[in-house]
Amino acid sequence: MPTLVVVGAQWGDEGKGKVVDVLASKADIVARFAGGNNAGHTLVVEGQQIITHLVPSGCTYPGTICALGSGMVIDPVVFREEVESLQALGLLQGDELRVSLGAHLIFDFHRALDGLREDRASTHDNQIGTTRRGVGPAYEAKAGRRGIRVRDLFDANRLRERLLQCKAVADPEFERLGHDHRVDVDRLLSDAAEWARWLEPMVGDIGEECQQGIDAGKRVLFEGAQGAMLDVDHGTYPFVTSSNAISGGVCTGIGIGPTQIDDVWGITKAYTTRVGAGPFPTRLDGAEGNGLRKAGNEYGATTGRPRDCGWLDLPALRYAARVNGMSGLCVTKLDVLAELPRIQLCTAYEDGRLPGKDDLALARPVLETIEGWDDPDVGPALRAARTREQIPAPVRAYLDRISDAVGVPVVLASVGPGREETITLADAFEG
Repeated sequence: MPTLVVVGAQWGDEGKGKVVDVLASKADIVARFAGGNNAGHTLVVEGQQIITHLVPSGCTYPGTICALGSGMVIDPVVFREEVESLQALGLLQGDELRVSLGAHLIFDFHRALDGLREDRASTHDNQIGTTRRGVGPAYEAKAGRRGIRVRDLFDANRLRERLLQCKAVADPEFERLGHDHRVDVDRLLSDAAEWARWLEPMVGDIGEECQQGIDAGKRVLFEGAQGAMLDVDHGTYPFVTSSNAISGGVCTGIGIGPTQIDDVWGITKAYTTRVGAGPFPTRLDGAEGNGLRKAGNEYGATTGRPRDCGWLDLPALRYAARVNGMSGLCVTKLDVLAELPRIQLCTAYEDGRLPGKDDLALARPVLETIEGWDDPDVGPALRAARTREQIPAPVRAYLDRISDAVGVPVVLASVGPGREETITLADAFEG
């Protein structure tokens, strides 16, 4: 049976949680391959809002395996709190959760360093806009070969050695930053023993388990975090996340070969948002941007920060389609645009700049006005639509315009926040 990778096609916050939740109804395994609790996925199930940060979005389906891959960085305190809150809602009552032994861990000193560095950067006007969750410092330790993995929790001697390595690097930095925080090795060893007891039933080789599932004919859904334009190698560096958010991250973040991937679906909002610092060519300021933010309730699921809003950026979307090898495009929040008297679409940049080649901070969008969006009947008809034929003509034309410009078919359209307010235009696991 096929495998499917679902990734963000913009700067994150595209609605991956909802899309994966819908697609997971047909999946046997949902595995996340990158990021940490700097990402928040919002699900609305039977009117109830559920927000996950580390647990894959397939958690609402009993029996569906939810796996955290080795490409992730996991804060064990946050993870346990999240799991217990989901269990209180009646979810994850079995043995659905699986955690890679190779995933790296976030400790309190990572979080402290993250916040202090961002505070220091603010005095030099070069903040990245980090969520201050310790994700960047944890990935930095991983690359520096002093990271601490889940498997290290089960070997106290090795864990102590790793923590001492971290202390040798972190403590001098705390001192330079004028902060009294220090790496408390003994306390962390004590905490780690409890984390190990709790995690032990969940841990394993996630790459091997996913491969066994594929070989057994199971449907495997790989879930990304953030978006293509935040990828550490292919995004708007340095205003990016610390991991590979594109589809290729599945191979390294899970541990399967590229020949095991059948399809890649990218998710885009019907417009564009970005949270944190960095270039955003179609950003809308003033009343127009505020109106779009209000209509879309554009505030971060993880931090609550207001997102910058702008019109859909086709050049950036074409770039995302290329670097991900997208075979399908999912368009979310179409209902938000239906609330607006007019919409526009970025078809190019004035100076011919291209994502991946030029500095997008200097790009100026060429905007095209889309007709037919001032009809008050469009919104209610769109929210009620459940097939392509029921989608109002101006919205169908908009979807066709996007598909033609990007060169990727639209395979799913979201017309509201609820799980049922989704129009599936292609079979995710058609095999």
